Amino acid sequence: MRILLLGGTGSIGSAVLESLLARGHEVLALGRSDEARKKLLRAGATPVAGDLAEPTHWIGAVHQVDGIIQAAAEWGDQMNEIDQHFVTVLLDELKDSDATKRFIYTGGCWLFGETGEDICTEQSPYDPLACFASVVPTVEQVLTADNICGMVIHPGMVYDSNGGVFDHIFDDVRKLGYARIIGREDVRWPLVHRDDLATLYALMIENGRCGDVYNAAAINGVTIGEITHTIVKRLGIGTDPVVTDVETAQRELGSWAAGYALDQQMSAQKAMDQLGWRPTHLDVLADVALAD
Repeated sequence: MRILLLGGTGSIGSAVLESLLARGHEVLALGRSDEARKKLLRAGATPVAGDLAEPTHWIGAVHQVDGIIQAAAEWGDQMNEIDQHFVTVLLDELKDSDATKRFIYTGGCWLFGETGEDICTEQSPYDPLACFASVVPTVEQVLTADNICGMVIHPGMVYDSNGGVFDHIFDDVRKLGYARIIGREDVRWPLVHRDDLATLYALMIENGRCGDVYNAAAINGVTIGEITHTIVKRLGIGTDPVVTDVETAQRELGSWAAGYALDQQMSAQKAMDQLGWRPTHLDVLADVALAD
């Protein structure tokens, strides 16, 4: 297939790019800067100049491909507006297309809110943080559009051995000399390694069912306390992690930081059953105990 990838230089997107190329697909990838486009070219993609926030400047590229993957994240006060605008422009551009394009939109586990002892599935109701509430209508817009083959993926907390969603822990150790835990140590996170997640994106663009939703969590839930203590031990830090309140984290990072304190568990059994997804990273503590 010929695929347009949005977010191809990010932690998730770069893994998706590698997975797609390894499976024999041709990839066009959006790059905002000269540096980003050079990086994409070195990785094996055909760069497309453009910014997710200004889709009208490059949206014509969708007519050159069979599928589009939205794996970009514009963290900030306008991230949801940027997402909504892009989806609206995409659907308008494709309304008279002769060929139905496959499109994967990325949501996230935080749309399900606190799950506690329950393990959420694709059938679980949404209960998003207030700052992500506007994403839910965008999800429905993608799934119900009749001029695309729309699908949605909800990744758990995406990590690798040296960062991903754990970047803030490593940053704290470098800047402060100790690690911080937001909320409580017993908060559980559903987790997926970036390489396993990338494989699922590829399986979805190849064989995913139009109008369907797939959760992406290889590990239903592990406490952030266990994870943080493991990272601290690996780094040889003599100071125990410090628990900080959600309000402090939000003042420093933004309102979305409340997601770090959500106690969640999530299942991806549907992707395993329907698409044959077989994640290989099933022990996050072992992954973060040793550097790559």
